[in-house]
Amino acid sequence: MTTPRQHLADVFVELAGGNPDLPLDPPALLAALADHSKELVGARACGVLAVLRGAESGEVYASEDGARDLILDAYHRGQGPGPRCRATGKPEPRTDLRTQIMRHRWSHYVPRALALGYTEVAARPLRGQEQVIGALVLFGSDEAPLTEEALAFGQSLADIAAIALLRSQELNRSRTLAGQLEHALSSRLIIEQAKGVLAAQRSLTMDDAFAILRGHARARQQKLTEVAREVTEGRLML
Repeated sequence: MTTPRQHLADVFVELAGGNPDLPLDPPALLAALADHSKELVGARACGVLAVLRGAESGEVYASEDGARDLILDAYHRGQGPGPRCRATGKPEPRTDLRTQIMRHRWSHYVPRALALGYTEVAARPLRGQEQVIGALVLFGSDEAPLTEEALAFGQSLADIAAIALLRSQELNRSRTLAGQLEHALSSRLIIEQAKGVLAAQRSLTMDDAFAILRGHARARQQKLTEVAREVTEGRLML
């Protein structure tokens, strides 16, 4: 039987990226953040608005469909605390949605939220390494009110997930750069080998050999590395 303390530890491990031997799954992590936040914070519902590197638009994951649709619509309309929290990187305080001020300020957002049973809302940024990638939106109700202590805990959960996501993005970027560098070095090596072969065959300088390789590649509209590979493999005589 899992104890509350063990369950909390398991949640932290999951939000930190889970098994280090497996690649991070951002959608699964964000969905887990929404679900665990609802459970551990005691909110009526929770959702995550995230704009990850390379994404064309925001993505939303939530503990229930109504919250997801509300947050996504709010993102496109620029209403509710989620878009502002993501833009500023600062927490949006607990807001009572039943006031006339909020009904006027968020004219589309508030009626939909109240219809879903959400009477209050707050947002906490997904932040880390001086970057903000989204917002955790927490909805409360009379039966499940939001407290400052609970919101602080929600921020901790958001921070753990954000750091895991940012580290994964940086790791992927490093791997991409390493692959590009390896390809560039490999291409350079093939070209140098072809220059050497051509220089030896025709008693040319290395610069003259390169000029011939480049001229042939341009004339045939081939990549220089393709021509160089043909020369080194003996499939092309220049």
